[in-house]
Amino acid sequence: MPFPPDSIDLNHVAQSPFLPPNDSATSHHWLGTDGAGRDVLTALVYGARTAFLVSLPAAFFATVLGTFLGSAAGFWGNSGLRIPIAYWLMGALFFLGVFSSDSILTWWPLLLGIPAAVVTSKFLKRVPALRRTWPFPTDRLVLGAASLLASVPRLVLILALAAVLDSSLTGLFLLLTLTYWPEPAHLVRAELLRVRALPYIESARSIGLSGGQILWRHALPNAWRTVRTAFPLSISALIGLETTLSFIGVGLPPEMPSWGRTLAAARLDPTAWWLIIFPALVLAGTTLALRQVTINKISA
Repeated sequence: MPFPPDSIDLNHVAQSPFLPPNDSATSHHWLGTDGAGRDVLTALVYGARTAFLVSLPAAFFATVLGTFLGSAAGFWGNSGLRIPIAYWLMGALFFLGVFSSDSILTWWPLLLGIPAAVVTSKFLKRVPALRRTWPFPTDRLVLGAASLLASVPRLVLILALAAVLDSSLTGLFLLLTLTYWPEPAHLVRAELLRVRALPYIESARSIGLSGGQILWRHALPNAWRTVRTAFPLSISALIGLETTLSFIGVGLPPEMPSWGRTLAAARLDPTAWWLIIFPALVLAGTTLALRQVTINKISA
C-alpha cells in the first residue's frame, strides 16, 4: 500500500474519493481520507487483515471447544458417562486446593496437581469401595453453561469483560472464543442425539467398544459435516461482532486499524459519506461471501 496504516496526511484531511491525482503521486488517495488524514483504502485493506486475524482463530477454537462439549453432552447425556468415586474424590480435593491457594501460587496446583491427582486416583481405585461409579451430568452442565452465557446478550457480556481487561488482540480472541462456543455446541449436541440412536452405534456397543472409541471414531465423524458447514457462518458472525466492538472503541489496541474504527470516524464528520459506504460495502460483501460458501457446502 502507498500509505502506512498510521500515516497522517494533513494536506488532504477529509478528502473525498475519486479525485484526480495531483502532481505528487504519494498524495493520491483513491477512496479519500478520514478527518485525521488517514487513507481509507489502506484502512480497509489493513482492517480486513485485522478482521480475519481475530475472527478465524476465534471461530476455530470456539468450534473445537463447542464440538468437544456438545459431542460429550449429546452422546453421554446425564448418565452415560460414569466416573469412579476415586476420581470424584481427587477432583474435589484438586479444585479445593486451587481455589484456596493464593493468587501467586494458583498456577502451581494446576501444573503439579493434575498429574498427581490422576496417579493418586489410579491407586485409590484398588480400594473396592472407590471403584463404584457415579454418573457425571455432562448434558446438564454443558446446557447450563450455555444457558448462563445466553442469558446475557453477548455484546453486553463482552463489554463487561473487556472493561476489566487490557485492550489487546489476545484478549479479544479469548473473549470471542469463550462467548461463542455455545453455538457450535448446540449444533453438535443435536446431531449426536440423532447419531447415537442409529443401528451402527448399537452394533459398536454390542461388540464391546468403549464409549470414547464409539464417540471419537464413529459418532463424531458423522456430525462433523454440520460443524464444517456452519464454520463460515461463525466467521461471519465474529467479524460482525469485532466490527461492532471496534466501532465503539473496545477490544483492539488503539493503533490497530479496523473496519469498525473507519466507520466510527464518520461520527466526527457526518458529511463524509465515503467513511460509511466503503466499510459497509466491504463488511456486507464479506458476510454475503461467507454465507454463499455455507450455501455451497449445504448443496454440495
